[in-house]
Amino acid sequence: MRMILVMAMTLWGLAASASEQGIKQVIGAQMDAFRAGDVEDAFSYASPRLQRFFGSSERFGTMVRTGYPEVWQPGYVRLLERREIAGNLWQKVLVEDSGGAMHLFDYQMVEHEGAWRINAVQRLPLPDVGV
Repeated sequence: MRMILVMAMTLWGLAASASEQGIKQVIGAQMDAFRAGDVEDAFSYASPRLQRFFGSSERFGTMVRTGYPEVWQPGYVRLLERREIAGNLWQKVLVEDSGGAMHLFDYQMVEHEGAWRINAVQRLPLPDVGV
């Protein structure tokens, strides 16, 4: 019984690690596409739900440029904690905009046909940091 538990925990750890890598790759690839101004590529990392909602990469690009300018030409990008909330997987992402200001976002991630996709993004307040 103990051996089965150890094997199950090992497999779960490998799956969690693969999920983490997949999520990191998708968010990073979308940020790279935004840096390059490649809206079509950036749109490909959106979930099918978001793709249907926007209908085209051009509309999606317009929304990002006007609604989320911080990620349009991001500088530094760092993935922070990932957590499950009400059955949904959320990844916190710290982004430095082109002017050097820091911003915190929450990316909802969904799996679609074996690949991670971005299903929603929301701004979060930056925590107060005391010295």
